[in-house]
Amino acid sequence: MRWLVTGAGGMLGRDLVELLSSSDDEVTAATRSQLDVTDADAVAAAVPGHDVVVNAAAWTDVDNAEQHEVEATRVNGLAPQLLAAACAAARARLVQVSTDYVFAGDASQPYAEDAPVAPRSAYGRSKAAGEAAVRTLLPEASYIVRTAWLYGEHGGNFVRTMVNLEATRDVLDVVDDQHGQPTWTRDVAASAIALVRGRAPSGVYHATSSGETTWHGLARAVFEELGADPARVRPTTTDKFPRPAPRPAYSVLGHDAWRRAGFPAIGHWRERLRIGMDTMSRS
Repeated sequence: MRWLVTGAGGMLGRDLVELLSSSDDEVTAATRSQLDVTDADAVAAAVPGHDVVVNAAAWTDVDNAEQHEVEATRVNGLAPQLLAAACAAARARLVQVSTDYVFAGDASQPYAEDAPVAPRSAYGRSKAAGEAAVRTLLPEASYIVRTAWLYGEHGGNFVRTMVNLEATRDVLDVVDDQHGQPTWTRDVAASAIALVRGRAPSGVYHATSSGETTWHGLARAVFEELGADPARVRPTTTDKFPRPAPRPAYSVLGHDAWRRAGFPAIGHWRERLRIGMDTMSRS
């Protein structure tokens, strides 16, 4: 197959390109400077000749989106619309990467793939707009892959920050009232590729690790993997760290769509963290 990966310079995009490049498939890696996904003419010219497009390009600055919602929606809402239209014309499939922020974050049990979206932030609204465009324009040849709490080898992320802080701080305070699923970007990339290669039914899939924890629990786990005392990580609450965009208190996503499609969900977050940190330490 011939793949086009947008946002190929990002943390997830680089993992996608690396995994695809290790196979017999052909991959076109389009970074932000190489393809403006908000330019209709550029998108229309880039998609033909490819069987699959994976849109890993995104406005990811959650707080900055609060002041720049129009700009964020161009990247997260308009670009998926343009890509879906181009894929429809080229008879290509589209993988649209989305986020837990499309939900309100106030649930008490994992969000199902078909749960109603109710974003509370500009970033969440922009990503929900992208999802809606893809579902409308390419309902039978698209995958919406929602993920959350990402960390990876290529780029800044919470896990890498905790590794750095362990070396420089005696103690640190980390919020313990936000619940989610720490997820290694390589697992997300592998899952997205598996959907396409396995001809899974079109629809929404949640590509997050199994299990759940809090940011405090994740930080303690990072310290444990480093051989450091996890008691150096102290629990605190979200209100101690006010931010422009509201953070979901509950970002745990369900994985029933994988079971229905006959695919395995990503493994438990704690085991995947061990493998991910080992890979990151060798990079």
